[in-house]
Amino acid sequence: MTDTVTTMFETPHGPFTVIARDGVVFASGWTGETAELLPLIHRTLRPEAADVATVDADDIRVRPFVQAVTAYYEGDFEAVARVPVQQRSGEFRMLAWDALRRVNPGAPITYTEFASRAGRPAAVRAAASACAMNAAALFVPCHRILRSDGTLGGFRYGTDIKEHLLAFERQG
Repeated sequence: MTDTVTTMFETPHGPFTVIARDGVVFASGWTGETAELLPLIHRTLRPEAADVATVDADDIRVRPFVQAVTAYYEGDFEAVARVPVQQRSGEFRMLAWDALRRVNPGAPITYTEFASRAGRPAAVRAAASACAMNAAALFVPCHRILRSDGTLGGFRYGTDIKEHLLAFERQG
């Protein structure tokens, strides 16, 4: 029996998949395909596809993550911030992902501010790259980062979802 599990469940923005092990999220996003998320996991943490068990959303191994996402969509935006996440990369990305988890719902910031919060104010492109390489969407809320002119910028799962998440969080 494998330790790594994945589940897919429906959200208002479509299917959402989580890959987890030992109570920690390694990857997540708005897709129904685990295979789309596996390459986002750092090679030292990434399980082989054959070593990932697909389980129902009510399985005890994934229930806390499903409940956190469900709570988020019910208005408890902090529920996803309480979920442990593990990602691995270089020093700046690790700092950046930690900084993302501290961006308040309903208060998006620019890539410039994000770079500053991650400890390297001049590293705006690297900050954008950290968002692009974020494997744990929603749990590490890269959707809360905007271009300096206030426009959305990119989002792996589409700018429509990013725009809806930001509007939902603004409404509180």
